[in-house]
Amino acid sequence: MNTEKRRIIFDRLAEAIPEPKTELRYETPFELLIAVVLSAQATDKGVNKATAKLFPVANTPETILALGLEGLKDYIRTIGLYNSKAANIMTLCQQLLDRHAGQVPRTREELEALAGVGRKTANVMLNTAFGQHTIAVDTHIFRVANRTGIAPGKNVLEVERKLEKWVPKQHKRDAHHLLILHGRYTCIARKPRCQSCVIEDLCEYPDKTVD
Repeated sequence: MNTEKRRIIFDRLAEAIPEPKTELRYETPFELLIAVVLSAQATDKGVNKATAKLFPVANTPETILALGLEGLKDYIRTIGLYNSKAANIMTLCQQLLDRHAGQVPRTREELEALAGVGRKTANVMLNTAFGQHTIAVDTHIFRVANRTGIAPGKNVLEVERKLEKWVPKQHKRDAHHLLILHGRYTCIARKPRCQSCVIEDLCEYPDKTVD
């Protein structure tokens, strides 16, 4: 796939998705961080349902720690892996207080040093909370990048590196959410909706659906 085709693809996605943004509900960087940690192997809808009850009661490191581990679990037990996520969140909150005066750090290294935060979560925070041109490759982006030919790769890091290199400059800020939303609602896993896809004629996927 050449540079011009990639540019047209992102132009069309940007036109089709004029407000590309996360579907996780949050008001502060800390709320987003907790929501993203909870979202691993869970749906945004499920996370939003839990945080709608949690955040009005506890939405700072101090107030979450005040809940205690079992108290936090009561709010998030509908989310997969809630036991390990609760433990990580409690540790993360203490780390934020001890190391960052309770504030969410703005560097990858500091974010990845927090409990329960890996490269993908750090990239989401840097992009969504702080406006940096990072791309967190989740299952949707990995699928779309490989299926369309935009940035094929054998693993998420390879796809991330290629997207960082090949996404047109004017779309770097929003590429993360453009690709996620396209993968979530159009280029879905089992049967992509090729007939309603705005980049169908540019996509290099050989097994396009016909209905």
